[in-house]
Amino acid sequence: RFPIRKGDGLEVIDAWRVEHSHHKSPTKGGIRYSEMVNEDEVMALAALMTYKCAIVNVPFGGAKGGIKINPKSYTVAELENITRRYTVELVKKNFIGPGIDVPAPDYGSGEREMSWIADTYQTMNPGQLDALGCVTGKPIALHGIAGRREATGRGVAIAVRECVSVAEDMKALGLTPGLAGKRVIVQGLGNVGYHSAKFLAEFGAIIVGLCEFEGAIYNEKGLDIDEVFNHRKASGSILGFKGAQKEFKKSLEGLEQPCDILVPAALENQITEENVVRIHAKIIAEGANGPTTPGAEEMFVKQGGIIIPDMYCNAGGVTVSYFEWVQNRLGFKWTRDRVNRRSDRIIKTAFENVYKTSQEFNVTMRIAAYMVAIDKVAQTYKYRGGY
Repeated sequence: RFPIRKGDGLEVIDAWRVEHSHHKSPTKGGIRYSEMVNEDEVMALAALMTYKCAIVNVPFGGAKGGIKINPKSYTVAELENITRRYTVELVKKNFIGPGIDVPAPDYGSGEREMSWIADTYQTMNPGQLDALGCVTGKPIALHGIAGRREATGRGVAIAVRECVSVAEDMKALGLTPGLAGKRVIVQGLGNVGYHSAKFLAEFGAIIVGLCEFEGAIYNEKGLDIDEVFNHRKASGSILGFKGAQKEFKKSLEGLEQPCDILVPAALENQITEENVVRIHAKIIAEGANGPTTPGAEEMFVKQGGIIIPDMYCNAGGVTVSYFEWVQNRLGFKWTRDRVNRRSDRIIKTAFENVYKTSQEFNVTMRIAAYMVAIDKVAQTYKYRGGY
């Protein structure tokens, strides 16, 4: 907890940083800026990061951070003050550093906030050559990496593409293999949602629905993601978009429209036992962390649906973050093409491992993902003499 000056008064900010596992160092995980942040959520997300890193085989333990604010309620100067003060607290507590704990963007934060963190850490550690490796998701001008901005969304699209390429599973769902012509609804037009939709469309899917907090739009013939994005940027809302056949003031209604694939890429607990019965999609690809409640997942799978779990589906971001961290520590840069090729290969390999485990033990993709991840963490502890 720390005070900041806001207007003519003072405000005390609540913030957290959780390190879940030190089986590998440094620990890694994003920082979210949200009024809904609480200690239990940050702890749960830190655990998820441990398993996410293990799934894609990057050498990090799991961590997560959160600042309990609504960024829209603060000026840029106030946000910078909050971010820099948060970073100072992390430095004081030895909770940040290239070999200790490496934050990244999450919900409500981005390149700008990572720049403030990197600059603050570098200022407090003069002469440290790899100081900028203390955080990832930085702008290119501050030694970020080409492809990081779209990495999570691209990873979601690749995960979906790999899933729908399994002919036997698609036959059971009444679908043809491949993404061509598949109808997709995406929730969230932030970094993850926008790039998920963008790459899915590039791979041949049709984006029929988009949902944001102010409402949702739908067109069975398809929506142009860039046109919708520009409309929202100009008007402040996706509602009123001329290319929409239907629009809904209740955002969650958008999830219940006809489609083949649903990509919740916003917040957690969006698909619940109450609304899962109205979901038309046969595949849910979790671009967000924890968008499906356990009860809803059980019901959806019993109906024959497939869920591509968050810990694998949105791991493209931490994969490219690893490349950025390596670059910062070694002092050289990779091209975007090289980054994409390497991350694509890692995500494909992760899918193969998870899918093989799910078939071998006849379990859901989520349980299979946990089995793969926990086994990797356990092996590391074993060879370090943990048990």
